[in-house]
Amino acid sequence: MDAHHLAAGEDAVALQIMLVDDNLTFLASVKTTLKLLPSTEVVGEAHNGAQALELAQRLKPDLLLLDIVMPGQSGLDVVKTMQGWPQAPRVLFLTMHDNESYRAAAQALGALGLVDKANFVNELLPIISNLAAQSSEVSP
Repeated sequence: MDAHHLAAGEDAVALQIMLVDDNLTFLASVKTTLKLLPSTEVVGEAHNGAQALELAQRLKPDLLLLDIVMPGQSGLDVVKTMQGWPQAPRVLFLTMHDNESYRAAAQALGALGLVDKANFVNELLPIISNLAAQSSEVSP
């Protein structure tokens, strides 16, 4: 990245992330953690599936960090709906219910992966850092 891009500040390409979880305490932890990564920006937050779909359609984030188990629509349902979109965001599932069936469902839906909430700092930061680096390398 040249000096012009570094000086651009807000014009620099940041990985735009939307958070979806019904646990507000966990969301606050994720936001605090993501602030440690320079090339990321949290652009929105939803607390259920319907809100997630409405907001994602409006904000068009690069990445959705999505809980699986939520009241109403599950995170899996949200991704199934987004598969019909012309430009759906990439998805990384965050869950307390890390098991083979959820991992298989996440993979079948084309998600980047599934991160256990208990280990989210150790597992999430390397994935997000890698995605942010990739997005900043892509020229418009």
